[in-house]
Amino acid sequence: MSFHYDGKMFRAVVNSPGGQVTTGTLFRYAQSGNLLTAEYSGGGIRAGQMLGLVDPQGGLHFCYQHVTEGGELRSGACTSTPERLPDGRIRLHEQWQWTLGASSGGRSIVEEVPAAG
Repeated sequence: MSFHYDGKMFRAVVNSPGGQVTTGTLFRYAQSGNLLTAEYSGGGIRAGQMLGLVDPQGGLHFCYQHVTEGGELRSGACTSTPERLPDGRIRLHEQWQWTLGASSGGRSIVEEVPAAG
């Protein structure tokens, strides 16, 4: 089963306490080969960026950084495991760890936003 992320948008549906991403945060992914980039904002995040790699099974390994609406700078690292939903969308099960701004970690789930018809 192949997973490709280019041009897809994702939204968080679950996050651990201590995480800053909410259901109001929208992620815009781009992929070239196994290189993954993304921009995100909303839900208290003013601007954010991701940079990472896609493994052969579609798993993601990336670093992220963002600035909150309150002017706080945060960064971290994350590993995501993909799941194909019955309707064909992608759900990502994420395990993340702060590297700047906090020392905690957690788990989150983000799901692909359906394409506008």
